[in-house]
This record gives sequence, C-alpha cells and structure tokens, in this order.
Amino acid sequence: MNHPTVSVITVTYNAVDELKATLDNLSSIDYPEMEVIVIDGGSSDGTKELLAGYGRPVSYWSSERDNGIYDAMNKGLLAAEGEFIWFINAGDFVHDPEVLKKIFYGKRSFADIYYGETLIRSVDGEILGLRKKKLPRNLQWTDFINGMVVCHQSIIVRRDIAPEYDTVYRYASDVEWVLLSLKKAKSIENTGMILSEFTEGGTSTKYKKESLRERFRIMTKHFGIIPTLFAHAKFVICSPQGSKYRPLNK
Repeated sequence: MNHPTVSVITVTYNAVDELKATLDNLSSIDYPEMEVIVIDGGSSDGTKELLAGYGRPVSYWSSERDNGIYDAMNKGLLAAEGEFIWFINAGDFVHDPEVLKKIFYGKRSFADIYYGETLIRSVDGEILGLRKKKLPRNLQWTDFINGMVVCHQSIIVRRDIAPEYDTVYRYASDVEWVLLSLKKAKSIENTGMILSEFTEGGTSTKYKKESLRERFRIMTKHFGIIPTLFAHAKFVICSPQGSKYRPLNK
C-alpha cells in the first residue's frame, strides 16, 4: 500500500534557537515518507551553519534574502515534491510523532485536506491550552466568515490544489491561502486530533492591527462587505470573556 509523501515546510529568519527546536521535533516524527524543506531569509545568527550540519530530516534548504514571509513560503512550495504540504515554521511543533501514520497508514484513498486542533504555547514553552476559536466539525471555506477557524499549522493540503501565497498581503496571506485551498478541495477530513503546537508571538501577533486590516480585506473580497461587517459586529458583541484558550479536555 502506497503512503503519500508529505512535504513539511519550515520558514525562518534569525531564529536559530527556535529553528533547532522545531527541527529536533520534526526529527522525532515516525513517518519515512516525509521530506523537510527549510527556507531561511538569509539569517546572520548561525542559522545557515545549523542547516549545513543538521542532516536528516532536512531534505532541502536555502538561505537567501526574500521579500517577506509569504515570498519564502512560495519558495517552499516550489521546492516541495510531496503529495501533501504542511507548514510548520520555526518555533512551532508537530504535536504527536505518530500523527502522519495515524492519518495516512491503512488507507487506499486520501482526502484533499486534513485538519485538526492547535495547542498554544508561550515563548517559554508553557502549554496554555487549545485555541479559543472552536474548530468546525465539518470544515468548509464558508466557515471563514467567522474568522480563521483552523490554524495554518494544523491543516495539511494536497500539493496540487495548494495555491501560491499572495504577497500583496504582508501579515494575513495565510488566511486566504487556507480559504482558497478549502474552496478547491473536493474532500476535507477532520482528523479529530491535535496536529500542531503554535508558539505565540509570531508576525501576525506582533502586528495585530495590520493583520486584522488585511483579514478584513480578505473577508470582504470573498464574502462581500455587508456579511463581513455583520460578522465582525457579531464577533465584538458575542465574543466570550475570560481565558484566551480552551482547556484540553473540551
């Protein structure tokens, strides 16, 4: 029985410690049909030296200046040879080393997209809980009227339906990338598992206002101005107070 190759793409820039932690995590994944692609934006902190001496599971890496994170992600897409794409950037982690075997082994056919939950970590490595935004049981692109309902790190997409990232956006192109992937997908499967661990403090967190403006533009583009305004008003009025995260047992 054939098992699809999964291209795990890691984008990084001047984050050598975070990158090493991520690569060490990827090294623990028990799935022979996996390639790891690292796209570095020309770091000056020892990243190139780390990559030059790391070996497996890194199948391909480059270190050169780029035009931002989404340009780097497009380079990763171009280098990928796997049937499926999974973005796990520097500082983020795969939750379960057996996850790809659990998804792909024992099956004769495969969905276009697999998705799951996301665990949130602090920069110190403390587990904070699950994303507060509840994951849809049966994910569709129209669910994005309610925002980024699935984390970018917790969605695995068949490469032949994965679009390039629109580099017009600097902070929220991943939102549209997931949305467009869902639009193209003929079959979408909820794994029922935690797929990734996301470390708070990324680009969209640091530039929250700019990211929200871009997300509004993206939602307006795909849903229209009136539904987008209504959805934002509903979010402001109905957003629950309290913890930013959901407990693991919910």
